[in-house]
Amino acid sequence: MNFGIGAKITHPTFGEGVVFGMDDHKYRIYFKEHGEKELGKAFDGYQLIEAAPVVASVVQLEDVVDAVKNVFDMYYESSEFIEFADRWEGGVMLIHPKDRSLKPKEIPNEVFFHKIVMLRDRLRVLEQKINSNSKLSDEEKVEMQQYITKVYGSLTTFNVLFKNKIDYFVGESGDK
Repeated sequence: MNFGIGAKITHPTFGEGVVFGMDDHKYRIYFKEHGEKELGKAFDGYQLIEAAPVVASVVQLEDVVDAVKNVFDMYYESSEFIEFADRWEGGVMLIHPKDRSLKPKEIPNEVFFHKIVMLRDRLRVLEQKINSNSKLSDEEKVEMQQYITKVYGSLTTFNVLFKNKIDYFVGESGDK
């Protein structure tokens, strides 16, 4: 099957993505959770979600717009709104030191939540940089990806802060 620029597809490993470039033998696909990938056209595991017109492999304005958007997604903080669980709004996190003569530290939940979201966004950027690094072998990329997956697993404790399960951190045993 031949997809056009802008086609929405699913891949068995990387999930949902959008085709934003191609040449004679491969597609350039942006996956929200895995970043940009170059994958062979001959692969028969793609599933079409939404078609786009197939055009000659000439650079088009849409390709440039998609590429620029991808760069902004990779290098700048997320503009994606992630909802904070209602029960935590307006609250504070209180950290008590072992030495009771010292003052506890109060951190507004919104500030702590923002830092967790930015941590996740920066992990995604790191993951994209690893995946697109031409100097790393596939084995090195997989090894580094395993560490990132373990970090996500360590962060599952903070899922209680998120309103929607789609925003949760997922580690090794998860389905992402």
